[in-house]
Amino acid sequence: MKCKKVLQRVLLPLLLLSPALCAAADSELKAGVFSPARAAPDFSLRGSDGAELKLNRYRGKVVILAFGFTSCPDVCPTTLSTLAATRKKLGDKADQLQVVYITVDPETDSPERMRKYLGSFDPSFVGGTGTTEQLAAVRQDYGIAASKKMLGSQTAFSHSSFTYLIDRHGSLRGLMPYGQSSDDYLHDVRILLEQ
Repeated sequence: MKCKKVLQRVLLPLLLLSPALCAAADSELKAGVFSPARAAPDFSLRGSDGAELKLNRYRGKVVILAFGFTSCPDVCPTTLSTLAATRKKLGDKADQLQVVYITVDPETDSPERMRKYLGSFDPSFVGGTGTTEQLAAVRQDYGIAASKKMLGSQTAFSHSSFTYLIDRHGSLRGLMPYGQSSDDYLHDVRILLEQ
């Protein structure tokens, strides 16, 4: 009889914990994971919303950080459309996600141009621009490659197309490759919002 009570005291809590253990296994990010998480390098740029753009402005929110340019013909619009769909799928939690988009083309992408461009995807998206030197420093901090090229008479850029997932505390948590679905982003954002 004593043995049965001891087993109940030991096994019952383990059985109650098993769903939590399964949930923990299911909660892995779909993005590549920074392990351990580390502080996302901050920056100070001109924001498309007219304010100084710094990451610490968004503490308490999950941030998706992307790099690109407003005249990008394919990769950037695809990524921004995916991020807009992700935000829409968040429903009443959408205001807890901030998309920050930093240009690789400071000669063309003024704050006003970025505001109009990003607003066509989602009015909450904020763009960042600055001097060539400022933007080069941010790209270096985040390991973003960008090179200018000519396509006929048009200037274009070849640039890294992954995005960063930054948690509510300002730590780098994930690196999402180009082409992931809004459902993949939604999965990871929901996990980060719960932490």
